[in-house]
Amino acid sequence: MQKNPILWVFGKECDTLKMMVYRLYLLAVSANTSANKGGFDVKDTYRTKPAGIIASIVFKQNFTEGRFHIMKKSIQIFTLCLSLLSGVTLSAQAYYSSYLPDYYQIEKGSQLSIESNMPISVARVSQIDTVDKKQNTGSSTSVMQLKMLGFIPIKAVAVDEIDELSVALGGDNFGIKIFTSGVMVVGMTQVDSEQGAINPAKNAGIQTGDIILTINGQSVSSNEEVAKIIEESNGEEMTFYMQREEKNFTVKFRALRSLTDQKYKAGLWVRDSSAGIGTMTFYNPITGIYAGLGHAICDVDTGLVLPLSSGEIVGAQINSINKSFDGTTGELCGSFTSETLGDLQMNCELGVYGALLHPETSQNIVKIALKQEVHTGSAQIYTTVDNEAPRYYDCEIQKIVYHNTKTQNMVVKITDTELLEKTGGIVQGMSGSPIVQDGKLVAALTHVFVNDPQCGYAVFAENMYNQSLAVETKKAS
Repeated sequence: MQKNPILWVFGKECDTLKMMVYRLYLLAVSANTSANKGGFDVKDTYRTKPAGIIASIVFKQNFTEGRFHIMKKSIQIFTLCLSLLSGVTLSAQAYYSSYLPDYYQIEKGSQLSIESNMPISVARVSQIDTVDKKQNTGSSTSVMQLKMLGFIPIKAVAVDEIDELSVALGGDNFGIKIFTSGVMVVGMTQVDSEQGAINPAKNAGIQTGDIILTINGQSVSSNEEVAKIIEESNGEEMTFYMQREEKNFTVKFRALRSLTDQKYKAGLWVRDSSAGIGTMTFYNPITGIYAGLGHAICDVDTGLVLPLSSGEIVGAQINSINKSFDGTTGELCGSFTSETLGDLQMNCELGVYGALLHPETSQNIVKIALKQEVHTGSAQIYTTVDNEAPRYYDCEIQKIVYHNTKTQNMVVKITDTELLEKTGGIVQGMSGSPIVQDGKLVAALTHVFVNDPQCGYAVFAENMYNQSLAVETKKAS
């Protein structure tokens, strides 16, 4: 039986090339009909006749080109995949390098472990020893290399070994009374003088937010003192010793007589004190050092941190609650009691700190979670929104931020239906409320999102604890 010429020439190869060779085959049959009157043999035609030879050459050339084309495409795909993999790797490397902190603390005898979506390993690189000659003590800091997938370097971080951190859990409301160091300029106004509406203080270079430390060499700490000195100046030149962003400077100017009340004025509004209600985060039952609020007490007009001269914390009683809703922040409405709880020694971006007069030693003692132990997911806020004892309410840690901020370390959402019914979410006065996760104190509530009052920021408890050590050091000295 005569063989099918297409299958004989190409077998099961590419159909497109088959058709090309088949057309050459038909030409060969047509051109050699007279030479094959006794019958046509495909093998003879393919091997010996000119058209058959041409078909063989064309087939081999196209087959080779096809194989080369496939190989070229494979290399291109492989190169593209390799480029994409390199891009993803470099992006992940850059992300974790900026996302993860440069400094960690770990408990003595433990290993640094970092939870993330990508496996991150830790390897010790070196150790830096330091000696405090005054205290005759020494310490060491390890330098460790973080690696992604066990071999891709991320960055080197400093790691200190510390003792276990344990504190008494707060959650109680307290009143805060703060008196500033000097007086803060919170507003400027024109003086209606004989020369016209003029602001002599502004013309001399004084700005809102500046701190007045002395006038004519006399220290000032109250609004009344500032007003008296200016009124008694009788238009003589005065020397103001000022502070702006921790830099001191001097200005000189003359007050102007107001046509309204015939008193000399400088055109300044100043503030010498502030008061409010917050929540205690924790305290040390041994030393009595406490931490609360989680953020600084700032001037309501300028938004600047009030410089602390002295202050105290007192008992507070909650009378009512103004609930939060979208666009409006609620508050705990209360009053101060006559009971003094302790002094106020520090007002900074991480909260208020001082010493309790009578710290309780039988309170709820909890461990402080180090920042690498905190994770997204369910947690509880321990707070007081009435005149009863603090209670646990459910919340969720939605996001954790390590870098570029000391205070806004995580986003927290209130999920407890009872608390939402009482407050509508986070309200003023809840700042400092401790957040507990896995049985450890992880953070303190600090701010509310005005347009979404169920959510707000929180600060790592570890950061607040480290700040409290400065007060302990000051107390010891």
